[in-house]
Amino acid sequence: MRVITGLILILLTMGTAQAQLAVPNEAGLTYGHVHLNVSDIELHKRLWVDHFGGTVVQKGSLTAVRMRNMAVILTERVPTGGSQGTVMDHFGFKVRNIATFLAKWRAEGLPVGREFIGAEGQRNAYIMMPDDVYVELQEDQMLDLEVEPYHIHFFTAEYESLLQWYTQLLNIEARPRGSIESTTNVPGMNLSFGNAREERLPTKGRSIDHIGFEVDDLEAFCKLLEEKGIAFDVAYRDIPSIGLKTAFITDPTGVYIEFTEGLDEY
Repeated sequence: MRVITGLILILLTMGTAQAQLAVPNEAGLTYGHVHLNVSDIELHKRLWVDHFGGTVVQKGSLTAVRMRNMAVILTERVPTGGSQGTVMDHFGFKVRNIATFLAKWRAEGLPVGREFIGAEGQRNAYIMMPDDVYVELQEDQMLDLEVEPYHIHFFTAEYESLLQWYTQLLNIEARPRGSIESTTNVPGMNLSFGNAREERLPTKGRSIDHIGFEVDDLEAFCKLLEEKGIAFDVAYRDIPSIGLKTAFITDPTGVYIEFTEGLDEY
């Protein structure tokens, strides 16, 4: 009986660990979420669970799909356009076996884009979620999960200055990712910055509406940002109905950003 009980506890702990955000850095910061506007929330929930191993959580009016190091938050609202064409072009995952993932994806009649060898010498592919949410996959056969969130990719002609803006804002250092020099890391996520020849649009209202960072003491963090001259679109506030404290800013190229406190309890 003790052995059975021990195994149950281990399995429960493993399930929790697989859906937790990454451990925050010394400043209390970790990656939090991607927030999507979607026309069919039930379809998105099913795809994020069936293909990406997520777990749906409902808190008040907020719908989130938890996975390791990140949540995907869903709002049922027809987006003004897809993610391509905006600065926040796509986000990416590592997958243990890309052929297996793509076969299951294609079996549902879902679109697969370009397949190629990526910046880190591994098999990569693009897929398109409903509402034109653009997603990149990269194979990593050493994963202990089938799928794990990996990177956020910005495209703008001002990519170098935008990278510098994020490193200064979040007090982090630039670090290459494979052959991509202009990247940086926060716990749980790589932020990559690429050049764009054409003008890119802001994100608010699009299918990838905004990205989010989780902060241990958000009120104090917001005061630090104010001291740096950062203007808030939505000032710090506490929303007990969804268990979050939040604040919003917009980066210099139009990417909408949310800071949260409490998402790690989802």
